[in-house]
Amino acid sequence: AAARLAAEQEVENLSGLSPNPEKDIFVVRENRTTCLMAEFAAKFVVPYDVWASNYVDLITEQADIPLSRGAEMKGKCGTNESELEISWLERAYTLKLFFLKEGHNTSRGPEAFWRLSRIQFAYDTSERTYFKDAVSPGKHTASSHRLSALVTPAGMSYECQAQQTISLISSDHQKSVQLLLSEVRIQPFDITADFVFSEEHKCPVDQREQLEETLPLILGLILGLVIVITLCVYHIHHKLTANQVQIPRDRSQYKHMG
Repeated sequence: AAARLAAEQEVENLSGLSPNPEKDIFVVRENRTTCLMAEFAAKFVVPYDVWASNYVDLITEQADIPLSRGAEMKGKCGTNESELEISWLERAYTLKLFFLKEGHNTSRGPEAFWRLSRIQFAYDTSERTYFKDAVSPGKHTASSHRLSALVTPAGMSYECQAQQTISLISSDHQKSVQLLLSEVRIQPFDITADFVFSEEHKCPVDQREQLEETLPLILGLILGLVIVITLCVYHIHHKLTANQVQIPRDRSQYKHMG
């Protein structure tokens, strides 16, 4: 049964289809149907210790680790829990994303939503591409703590073009590792069409930026409408008053009336 299940599951790294070389695309399919899709650009900022020039003191350097194209991936889809695992540089780096779908009661009744509930990032400071002369090199794991990110109504995909920063705590002396995400489009549940995201739920930052872009246009349209209405009222008023009999202000002209 396990072998049959593995045969029925497909995972695909479609990053080569993205025009952005920093953006990755991952798809998990079960029974020939897409059950999880994820597109994003990701980079990790990892602090690590090196010896100072006196070889006595320690100083902290910073490694900027991008998620490489051509990464290996695994996935798992479920009714309420889904998972995406991505590894690169011969598994020196592994990112795991855990998604959870749940419901809660609101004034409008019960509502379901999904969220990114947990992140794990395993890295090896003995890998020399990004870590130079690390003291006591070895493997470490950085994890999220009580994470509730990318909250999205059930049946919708999450979209956010703006950069987001998520902090992870490392097993390496509790150092803080930063995960930088941008150009995100993710849907781990309820995909109704193969390789097609459902309607997007935009993040608050994108919504605010969209409002800032459209607000001047809306205000300009309102101002233009007010000017047109004012001109119309003035034209109508002028036309009505022009047709009225003008009463002379000079009383000496009354004898010419009638």
